[in-house]
Amino acid sequence: MGTRSNASDPQRARSTGSRRGRRAGRGRTDHPGPADSVRSEDPPSDPVAAGSGGGTVEQAKEVCLRLLAVRARSRAELAGRLAAKGYSPEVSERALDRLTDVGLVDDAAFAEQWVHSRHTFSGKGKQALAQELRRKGVAQSDAASALAGITTDDEESRAAELVRRKMRSLPRDLDRDKAIRRLVGMLARRGYGQSTAYRVVKAALADQDVESDLLDPID
Repeated sequence: MGTRSNASDPQRARSTGSRRGRRAGRGRTDHPGPADSVRSEDPPSDPVAAGSGGGTVEQAKEVCLRLLAVRARSRAELAGRLAAKGYSPEVSERALDRLTDVGLVDDAAFAEQWVHSRHTFSGKGKQALAQELRRKGVAQSDAASALAGITTDDEESRAAELVRRKMRSLPRDLDRDKAIRRLVGMLARRGYGQSTAYRVVKAALADQDVESDLLDPID
């Protein structure tokens, strides 16, 4: 009996064709088809996002959102970070404008938050806070409005807390004039004005003298 050819056996022909098709398919992995070529040339999802200088508006927005997730930042801070990453001024401005429109970039709100936090938790005086806001590129009007939230009583109360804490670490036999200079210098470094510093320090030392007299009454 003779051997039948593949052509006369439909099942064997289909099997052979299938194996050949699979081998051919494996050989095409490095050659994308027309559909792949079209996908690679698709425009960005945002037509106005395309920009030169290192990235798109959408990418710049993502950079800003990641930075804002860590802490609040001024518009100038964000612009500086984008420039450092190679984004063009045009792309950066578009991204920041969009974030401003939805309230995620707001220098007035940033200044208020910064002043409250730094005054309450770090004991910074108004002079130091004004310098910090200026370095962060906050406009004078926004800074002044935020600083107005700290009254004279607020500042003197916070300064008095700092002085009382510092006094506990001073040597008990320290000369009074040296103690005043150290305490006033500490407040000056934290941004308190000279007149406020002297007034608070002298009041704290006077209270200390009263306490000493009460603890060591004269016979």
